Amino acid sequence: MPLPVETFSPSAVAFRVQSAMLRLSLFSRNVRAAPAPMTDADPPVTPMMAQYLALKEANEGFLLFYRMGDFYEMFFEDAVQAAPALNIALTKRGRHGGDDIPMAGVPVRSHETYLHKLIENGFKVAICEQTEDPAEAKKRGSKSVVARDVVRRVTRGTLTEDSLLDARRHNYLAALSEAAGQYGLAWVDISTGGFFVETLEEIGLAAALARLEPNELLLPERLTARENLFELWADHRDKLSPMPAVKFDTANGERRLAKAFRVESMDAFGSFDRVELSAAGALLDYLELTQVERLPRLDPPRRFAGSDAMEIDAATRRNLELTETLGGNRQGSLLATIDYTVTGAGARMLASWLAAPLTDAAAIAARQDAVGFLLAESSVRNDARDRLQRCPDLARALQRLALERGGPRDLAAIREAVRAGSVLKVLLGQASGDLAARKPALLTQAIVSLGEFGPLVERLDRALQPELPPAARDGGFIAPGYAPELDEFRTLRDDSRRHIAALQKRYADETGVGNLRVKHNNVLGYFVEVNPNQADKLQSDDRFVHRQTMANAMRFTTVELSELEARILQAADRALALEIGMFNDLAGEVVARAEDLARAGDGLATIDVLAGLAALAVEQDYVRPRVDHSLAFKLEDARHPVVEAVLRQENKTFVANDCDLTADREPAERLWLITGPNMAGKSTFLRQNALIAILAQIGSFVPARAAHMGVVDRLFSRVGAADDLARGRSTFMVEMVETAAILNQAGPKSLVILDEIGRGTATFDGLSIAWSVMEHLHDQNRCRALFATHYHELTLLAERLDGLHLATMRIREWQDSVVFLHEVASGTADRSYGIHVGRLAGLPHAVVVRADEVLKLLEEGDQGSAVRRLVEDLPLFAAASPRKPPVAAAPEPPSAMSTPSELTTALDAVDPDTLTPREALDVVYRLKRLAGGDGQA
Repeated sequence: MPLPVETFSPSAVAFRVQSAMLRLSLFSRNVRAAPAPMTDADPPVTPMMAQYLALKEANEGFLLFYRMGDFYEMFFEDAVQAAPALNIALTKRGRHGGDDIPMAGVPVRSHETYLHKLIENGFKVAICEQTEDPAEAKKRGSKSVVARDVVRRVTRGTLTEDSLLDARRHNYLAALSEAAGQYGLAWVDISTGGFFVETLEEIGLAAALARLEPNELLLPERLTARENLFELWADHRDKLSPMPAVKFDTANGERRLAKAFRVESMDAFGSFDRVELSAAGALLDYLELTQVERLPRLDPPRRFAGSDAMEIDAATRRNLELTETLGGNRQGSLLATIDYTVTGAGARMLASWLAAPLTDAAAIAARQDAVGFLLAESSVRNDARDRLQRCPDLARALQRLALERGGPRDLAAIREAVRAGSVLKVLLGQASGDLAARKPALLTQAIVSLGEFGPLVERLDRALQPELPPAARDGGFIAPGYAPELDEFRTLRDDSRRHIAALQKRYADETGVGNLRVKHNNVLGYFVEVNPNQADKLQSDDRFVHRQTMANAMRFTTVELSELEARILQAADRALALEIGMFNDLAGEVVARAEDLARAGDGLATIDVLAGLAALAVEQDYVRPRVDHSLAFKLEDARHPVVEAVLRQENKTFVANDCDLTADREPAERLWLITGPNMAGKSTFLRQNALIAILAQIGSFVPARAAHMGVVDRLFSRVGAADDLARGRSTFMVEMVETAAILNQAGPKSLVILDEIGRGTATFDGLSIAWSVMEHLHDQNRCRALFATHYHELTLLAERLDGLHLATMRIREWQDSVVFLHEVASGTADRSYGIHVGRLAGLPHAVVVRADEVLKLLEEGDQGSAVRRLVEDLPLFAAASPRKPPVAAAPEPPSAMSTPSELTTALDAVDPDTLTPREALDVVYRLKRLAGGDGQA
């Protein structure tokens, strides 16, 4: 008897396959093949290789950068994978398990460049350094290995170096936990110290992750197997770091957090849910792992309430091109258009504001007050922006110093940033009378947060040289006069170097070898070098002891030179040791004031954002919108911020339009149905109203003559067409999924923009869907909405939907062409002018002519009556199924000629297979003559 076979739909099969592939990819990225076992034919494992294998075993899932002299070397599978990713040579060293050991390496001094490439390619890297002086290892025996250990593990979310980060973007590391159907999300930017937590329902996960755009997301391994979350993980698959569930234990997480922040209980910082503590604890554990027990300076965790920010899902952010265009470029996005900030910290804060527009009208007004103040005080604004332009990134410099990865330039960055803060306090205190008296609270708070750092600035001024090296180990960064003992060693060191020059001149004079040189390298130290043909003169002198013979040189030393070298090295080593000690002392003083400095950094960023928004309003002629908790949405002469900016660069003018979706008035025309031809500007009009809502709620002024809007709690956009082949979705399926999300979530305070719903399927199917969506938005969601369509039949809904307003894009027909005016007016369009747009796009003339013929034929059919019956029988799907429209037979093209012509008769008489070349040429001339040409016989 055959066994029963379980059957699945094709979509279910595809889903299961994709789910399995995703889980496989999540773990395979961190799996590294182990070296083959040893064989009897192999030489014994060297102490160095034994050390490497032990370190590698302790750092599974990471490429191991193993320090050997001036290189970080990789072996075995690490080398095989890294070499092509870095475009470096794959070599070999020794044998293991019967095979050659693959090896690849990168220079220590330029390793950050290679590290960046590896991180971008999805690798994680463990950096293994020598932890003792080689001379100490030799004391244990000639075959002793220098002690090494991993000092840092580098991942996407734990970068701190400027060379590895985008100065104008946050680099978030996030952790997601789940318990009892609730999700806890914690995130931190290790490069600045900001630490936040949030509790979410599953339906809000996608929007929250779209808001944050984390570079790395930690989550329990079990969550990656949940099929209902597969599509969410697919959106972030390159950034996922699955971890054992034990890492997300709530009790351990709370203890870990309390210990890190040196409190008895996390209640000292507020009330946190269990899932929030679980996620935050896992995040902290990961930081301890990657930073090797050296935690960065972190702000105490702050709870983010989702209701405090406008919710914008991933599809809407993508459709509206908030932070990047559909092509993945920053240029052309809303953020790039409004970003007038002049510091990296200000740019990051502006991006955070744009990602989470406020929903509290009072908080929005506080930002507007500050922007308005700086807009009115133009000289103060301009001076402040000029000073900020020279302000370094205080937050990131502070974090590097706290993690002991900083250098002298970070100390200088701290000094210059707090000095800029002192100047700004003076500048912003110079506002004229009345304005100074009513200085906005937000700006006042920012000024206060700049703090007082006079003694710190004075000390750093005295201590640091004008020109600074990147690393303390390079030396030469402490200013003369700051430390007398250091000055003494420097004098001795420098005098000794002058002695080297004098000794070289004396040896050259005494031996008669004019090109004699005293040189230095790390192997021989100081030595005397001459050409081989002059070596006899030194070999005959007892003072010179031969050290090395080269192809084009011979090298010697003397007792006098060795003694001088010892004095130089001692002075140089003592000077460098003193400088490193002073650097640590200065860095310690800075880190001791880390909390005050972090607040100063926030204050500088806030002033930069506010001044930038004021400059934007002045240059682009923006006005202050009135924002309250009503259901208003009234814009007068509104403009699309991005399109207008592009047109201004081309000395063109944007056509402004009004929009009134106010829902709490009579008549409440909160749902606009917009018809009109392609290319007339419907999509631009839809987008500009959504973008203005976002700008208003981040506290910015807006591109309009006047604006009044009630707070939007959720913004939804379904604009444009694209498929999603990776998930097995057609363009129409993507459209329907996004539309479903809108209809299931939008409420009275939401703003919805929909463009061309139902165009991806058969005409009557699409019209039916668009019709029912309109009804649902009006009757169920009751939200403010803009709905653009080419289904002109939908305008008949105005007879039954009292909140529906009909609008159209104005055009002008002139001499068989159409002029797009880009103006929105009340009314409807009866044509879409698609064929005209096709002609503009360059369709072949024959295609355009034929399309006109078919259109006229279709327009003669009886299709309108069926739609009219639907209106009379609302709701739509209670009516009888509409009959299929009549299919008109395409007209046959008319015959070119009704009777044969002389030319046709002559052509029919020709037998091309029997013609000679000469006869064929004669036929051509004869036919040309019959056709009326000038051919000759």
